[in-house]
Amino acid sequence: MFASFFAKRNARKLNDEQYRFLFDKAPEDEVVVFDTETTGLNPKKDEILSIGAVKLKGNKILMSQKFELFVKPTREINEQSIKIHQIRNIDLENGCEAREAITQFLHFIGSRPLVGYYLEFDIKMINKYVKPYLGINLPNDQIEVSGLYHDKKIKFIPDGVIDLRFDVMMNDLGLPIFGKHDALNDAVMTAMMYIKLQNISKL
Repeated sequence: MFASFFAKRNARKLNDEQYRFLFDKAPEDEVVVFDTETTGLNPKKDEILSIGAVKLKGNKILMSQKFELFVKPTREINEQSIKIHQIRNIDLENGCEAREAITQFLHFIGSRPLVGYYLEFDIKMINKYVKPYLGINLPNDQIEVSGLYHDKKIKFIPDGVIDLRFDVMMNDLGLPIFGKHDALNDAVMTAMMYIKLQNISKL
């Protein structure tokens, strides 16, 4: 009831009817898993450098419909940031302007639920751009894989401490870790975790 109320209130704030599709009923059994690379961890001042995403239909990752693009920041990336994500200023010379990147991303995700690892941060980064453009925050349902993992794990070790580090969860689920760290690879690995968690009863 409360979710419905907030969704309707959010919809009333939409200032561009071209994006009314964000409030449509989501395609059955489909989600989008996504990840961002950013200049830092502060949504108020940092910027998105790349977005990677894949669609899932049931238990299938639709790699033929993958989404990957680089975004031009408004200022040069500092050396400390480059060490983390390995994205250099030269890599972004042919990147999209932020508004174009967000437009493409919104059309890719549509009204599908969004899945991610520490998704709250990525959502905040996307909303940093969406809110000024459209007057709304993303209305899509959100699914946090570390939450799914925690809920399954805690049933069997109720007094234990659950390690929610990405690599730890991947190893525990018996999934391969890709060597290259980028938004698309991280989205694909997160998609693998999501599918595995949807299909096992215990860890």
